[in-house]
Amino acid sequence: MIVLVPSYEPDHRLVDLVAHLVAVPGWGVLVVDDGSGPAYAEQFAAVRALGAEVLTHPVNQGKGRALKTGFAHVLAHHPGEDVVCADSDGQHAPADVERVAAAVVEGPDLVLGVRHFTGAVPLRSKVGNALTRRLFALTTGVPVVDTQTGLRGFPHRVLPWLVALPGERFEYELRMLLAAAREHRAIAQVTIETIYLEDNASSHFRPLHDSVRIYGQLFAFVASSLLGFAVDVLVLALLMWGTGALALSVVLARLVSATVNYTVNRRLVFASGGVARVRDSLPRYAALAAGLLGANLLLMEVLRGLTGSVVAAKVLTELTLVVVSYAVQRTHVFARRASTGPAVLAGDDPTASTAPTVCGHARVGVSRARVGA
Repeated sequence: MIVLVPSYEPDHRLVDLVAHLVAVPGWGVLVVDDGSGPAYAEQFAAVRALGAEVLTHPVNQGKGRALKTGFAHVLAHHPGEDVVCADSDGQHAPADVERVAAAVVEGPDLVLGVRHFTGAVPLRSKVGNALTRRLFALTTGVPVVDTQTGLRGFPHRVLPWLVALPGERFEYELRMLLAAAREHRAIAQVTIETIYLEDNASSHFRPLHDSVRIYGQLFAFVASSLLGFAVDVLVLALLMWGTGALALSVVLARLVSATVNYTVNRRLVFASGGVARVRDSLPRYAALAAGLLGANLLLMEVLRGLTGSVVAAKVLTELTLVVVSYAVQRTHVFARRASTGPAVLAGDDPTASTAPTVCGHARVGVSRARVGA
């Protein structure tokens, strides 16, 4: 087992953590100095003296890049070793690192050390995590308790996948969860202690800048849908003005907007870890578009009669169908099955127990309802 610790401008808490970790039999510790500079050389020299490997970025490149540097190093120099990632700011107790490491050997593709944000938790952290958790569940259907946890464990087989994922800074960890949900990878959740020291003053998270990066991933589909909607409305209005034929106008407008929506979703929204093949995704998207077109025509006729306005009917129709469209595209049209590991399944609420919970593993007593099926 390798414990990977990305670190930027650390204090004594990095040294304290490493001192505990190197004492665990059979463990190695890999620290990535993400461009901290000469002022922090003493801390990194101290962890090296304790027996940790230290890799150094000449300039700060972001947490995502530091993690990928570590994963690539383990692949090259520690073949076969599993990895647990822990933060260097004192938020992860050594005992919790060991618990996450123990859960990795149970077989999931990803183990999350999840916090429940009780006690003295900074308001920005409590609100931010609650918002992200709910948005993540809404857009993926996967009930992750703590989407922003840095304490994560991985079996060696998924390291090439982790290295290939896009993202260089804090958004990388959310991209990882989005890709895991989309690819139906098995996710385990282990309850850990919630620790915030000095109101989380040591965190390098930039609330505005990094929140835009993180939440941008969740809103990508909404933006794509709005673009398709705008194209659809514009083309529909032009065709109705030119032909006056509702059915023909709806069909042609849908063909144009669907082409735009398919291209954007395939290349951008659902492209983490690679772009879905056209020969796989296009027929599925076409089937979805045909189904939505039928529903669109039916709703448009009904709602136009009720509202007396084509535009109002169009708005209400699109709002009704957008949730269905997203769910089908996420789980079927652009889904790419993981090469390893069981499917992600929805289990009991992980808050109900402090034992490891695995989405998709019957041996821990979760239900067998497939997410997004």
